[in-house]
Amino acid sequence: MSAALHLAGPEDLDKLMTLVAAFHAEDGIDSDADSRQAGIAPLLTGSPYGAVYLIGPTRAPVGYVVVTFGWSVEFGGMDGFVDELYIRPPVRGRGIASQVLSDLPNALAEAGVKALHLEVDRENEAAQRLYGRSRFRMRDRYVLMTRLL
Repeated sequence: MSAALHLAGPEDLDKLMTLVAAFHAEDGIDSDADSRQAGIAPLLTGSPYGAVYLIGPTRAPVGYVVVTFGWSVEFGGMDGFVDELYIRPPVRGRGIASQVLSDLPNALAEAGVKALHLEVDRENEAAQRLYGRSRFRMRDRYVLMTRLL
């Protein structure tokens, strides 16, 4: 199974909406179709805030990854945040996510990104192991905090 990454465009919106809805349902994320579309659609038209990549064949993707961009004085420039990474359940365990987490940082580094961050559920030990094998490390002194606006 291929873990090839393809930059998603406006023509991929319907495929992505199906995948995002499946991920949100599985992960217990409370969202509706309008908010999911509002979060994805701008990233498909060249927004500087992020990008969406389809994973696998473009006609029938096995997943997607969303990367958003920011700026970090600490890391010396642009940084990225893996906002969502989803692989369809029937194809999990085949190394696809590992390959994505190997290829994506390489591509982003070539584009000038200095650091890549992600968030993981404290109880999801399998995901923590996956991310650890991909050289993501928990930061000793920091924890992600959020304020909804």
